[in-house]
Amino acid sequence: MSAAPLAVVVPCFNEAARLPLLLADLAAAPAGLLAELLVVDGGSRDGTPQLARLGGAQVIHSHASRGWQLQRGVAATTAPWLLLLHADSRLQPGWSEALQRAMAAPEAAWAFDLAVQGPGLPLRLLELAVRLRSQLRQLPYGDQGLLVPRALLERGGGIPPLPLMEDLLLVQRLQRLAPIRRLGCPLQVNGRRWQRQGVLATAWRNARLRHAWRRGMSPQQLADRYYGSAGAKPLRSPQCG
Repeated sequence: MSAAPLAVVVPCFNEAARLPLLLADLAAAPAGLLAELLVVDGGSRDGTPQLARLGGAQVIHSHASRGWQLQRGVAATTAPWLLLLHADSRLQPGWSEALQRAMAAPEAAWAFDLAVQGPGLPLRLLELAVRLRSQLRQLPYGDQGLLVPRALLERGGGIPPLPLMEDLLLVQRLQRLAPIRRLGCPLQVNGRRWQRQGVLATAWRNARLRHAWRRGMSPQQLADRYYGSAGAKPLRSPQCG
């Protein structure tokens, strides 16, 4: 390719402690890979937008809804491939080579293998369960990142502008159009949620949310139930084990 093929879109809300680490990972991309790096901030109050700019990202602003932020970010980029990442994720050695192999393969969407930061057998079993789900059901979730050709994303209707379940709906749309494959490279995510609430309790709560969504509960009701009354912004899509 004569032009860099990849645009990276990262939705954020109050991720000043973690976003710079992801931006440092992206800064190590080989020349000719990364065309655009866009952070879509949802009203952070901790200096996230300023740190994003210092890390080399273009910043645009939005209300805090992960699906809406991703939709805005994708619309603001032009590269033929899109990499959608959560702000608290960390790219691991070999990530750029895995992306380049995927972009040279027949049309498909791709996701990383989940790696949860922290020790303990429950987290390792969670990672194994997610890997099996991604391999056998072709059903990755947003915490795993998503590499997708822009043309395929557009055929699938783009990013659903939902406060919750946007990743699951997007993957279900893409499944009808092309394979969803594993990149064979891990993406590390922050383990604070799993460690605070427990792996089984978190997986059970998320399964109940997905069940309620399939039975017709509105995305806003789901977001209210997920984030509770603590005033948290609707950014994190639930991961499952």
